[in-house]
Amino acid sequence: MKNITKHILGVSALLALASQPVHAHRFWIIPSASVLSGDNQWVTVDAAISNSLFFADHVAAPLAALTVTGPDGSPVEIQNGKEGKVRTTFDIELTKPGSYRIATIREGLAASWKEGEETKRWRGPVKDFAAAGLKGKPELKVFENLSRTETVVTSGAPSTDALKPTGKGLELVIGKNHPNDLVAGEKASFILHLNGKPAANCKVTVVKGDDRYRDAVGEIEVTTDAAGVFEVSWAEAGRYWLNATVEGEGGEIEGVPFSRRASYTATFEVLPG
Repeated sequence: MKNITKHILGVSALLALASQPVHAHRFWIIPSASVLSGDNQWVTVDAAISNSLFFADHVAAPLAALTVTGPDGSPVEIQNGKEGKVRTTFDIELTKPGSYRIATIREGLAASWKEGEETKRWRGPVKDFAAAGLKGKPELKVFENLSRTETVVTSGAPSTDALKPTGKGLELVIGKNHPNDLVAGEKASFILHLNGKPAANCKVTVVKGDDRYRDAVGEIEVTTDAAGVFEVSWAEAGRYWLNATVEGEGGEIEGVPFSRRASYTATFEVLPG
């Protein structure tokens, strides 16, 4: 029970971090390599929430929340997994040619209310909200969080079966460019969808890694057009962190109004031209 409680608290902390601004703690998943060739290759993956990209200096990502999808859309086993204090690591074997999605999805509700001068809080899945008995609490505020963090690794030629959108939350849709076919000095075009529809007028922030060695973070900010399309020019090779977040009214749950927050985070490797 102690380990289960620890895991729930860890996931709750990640929900709170899901839409933090670019200068706060940032969630990332980084593979040892994103483009490989040959049969039966292995990739080691690091996952963490940190202040600097991509240095583990804050909190490890929950290992149990991470999944890998193979080129044919089937689950891939995570091997040699270890959740440490500030970093989670694991290996995956690339037994099939094509692209693999490594991801974690964090979904749930967060609520706050007043009891006298004290602010009370609750976090949990949507299905548990009614049983929590929060309806009618003073100054009740409810937020729905749905955040996706991912990266893509390709063995051989890039493919897209593992990268198909689910139609839920904020997602990257493959447009003109594949995430593992990015080259310095060129421009890449992608599409953002929110619940299966184009996410128009959505701000996208891109930051090159190793920002601890720079005086300024140097983020790039672009905005999606009416079709959810955005473009990024890669000035130089390296690893990049991308984030987009949208917020708005979500409707009602058990007669209680709630706000909705969705975020998408990804890491890309841009290779020399």
